[in-house]
Amino acid sequence: MANNTPKKASREDWHPADIKAALDKAGWTLRALAQHHGLTSSTPLSHTFLRSYPLNEKRIADAIGVTPQEIWPSRYYEDGSKKPRGLRALRLKSTQSRCQRNGNLRASA
Repeated sequence: MANNTPKKASREDWHPADIKAALDKAGWTLRALAQHHGLTSSTPLSHTFLRSYPLNEKRIADAIGVTPQEIWPSRYYEDGSKKPRGLRALRLKSTQSRCQRNGNLRASA
């Protein structure tokens, strides 16, 4: 039997097709948006669908008329601040897990 428990929609990232559809509704294509911002290719914008690029997230969100946190909630904390990414995120996760194992409730930054 399948688990039909609905997910929290507010914490789920938009599907790339939904982002492209919203851009289209707003009168933009990735290529036109890239040209508008002086980029020679739309590739950096399309890579934003897979990885976090804060500047390009803002460019896409501004074109749609929403905040980047609304499109990619998994990349932001509840308060709207950016989650660490890359090695910084791995170090932070490692530090937090060490603190939890040692019984220290305070996570060091």
